[in-house]
Amino acid sequence: MQRICVIGGSRYFGKLLVERLRATGHQVTVINRGSTRPPAGVEHLVADRDDEASLIAALGSRTFDVVVDQVCYTPVQAAIAARAFGGRTRRYVMTSTIEVYDPATAALPTAPTGTPVPEDGVDPATWLVAMDLPWHDEAYLEAHYAEGKRQAEAVFTRTGGFAFASVRSAHVLGGGAQEFTGRLAYYTERIRRGEEIPVHAQALPTVFIHYEELARLLLWAATAADFTGAVNACSDGLLEVRDLAATVAAQVGRKPVYRVVSAGETASPFSCDRHYAMSNTRAKELGFTFSRAVDWLPGAVAEALTASATPTT
Repeated sequence: MQRICVIGGSRYFGKLLVERLRATGHQVTVINRGSTRPPAGVEHLVADRDDEASLIAALGSRTFDVVVDQVCYTPVQAAIAARAFGGRTRRYVMTSTIEVYDPATAALPTAPTGTPVPEDGVDPATWLVAMDLPWHDEAYLEAHYAEGKRQAEAVFTRTGGFAFASVRSAHVLGGGAQEFTGRLAYYTERIRRGEEIPVHAQALPTVFIHYEELARLLLWAATAADFTGAVNACSDGLLEVRDLAATVAAQVGRKPVYRVVSAGETASPFSCDRHYAMSNTRAKELGFTFSRAVDWLPGAVAEALTASATPTT
């Protein structure tokens, strides 16, 4: 049994992670702002992670074996957490994102065309941190999501007091109505209604992960593995937007209607005009086994179709 603290963990794969940590016998503490209570048997601390004094007061004298941070988006949040948990935990795992590799958001090393990017494509140890940017402005943060995650990783990487690991998640799908971004529902609804799907003329592939697989990987990273640095979390196999739409179409019984976007026009989710895939080799070498995206995608589509057909109350 380990003492695990989860910051966030109130929805989607974070909620599932908390449930699995508890089910496997760990002593779990969840920290959030109080809007959602964790499952029975899980300690609940109410605190605003952006308020350092509030966070430290809520923690009291508690110490942990591992902290899993599900909701760190900025270097400011990372710095607060690093101070609050320094000396309280031996290991800190941050959920990060594939978007740290997006060449549209930063000057990044150019990988050979068609080559999934390994973790050293973004090195937090060398990344510039700017605390004085308007990270507390929601509009700014939304527009600079990838940079916020890069800088948060950089802060933790340079902080002593605990071993740090980041899990850079691929695009997460599955779970029906739990998939709160609505990106898969976008395709089920448009194809069902025969509406156009705006895509790039030459859409390039990206990678995905099922929400249950991501919860399983985070459980592994928190309780079974002892690596530091980043690991990429993606199911095996590259998919492009038309592959996704074809899987939906096969279950809906209608052909997708595509429209090629003009230069500068916004395309549909997962239509990538740049190479946007990452390698999961490091996680495999560390002992994690991934599923294939083509094996779980039909089930995820079926869940999305069921959720969209279920009346809301």
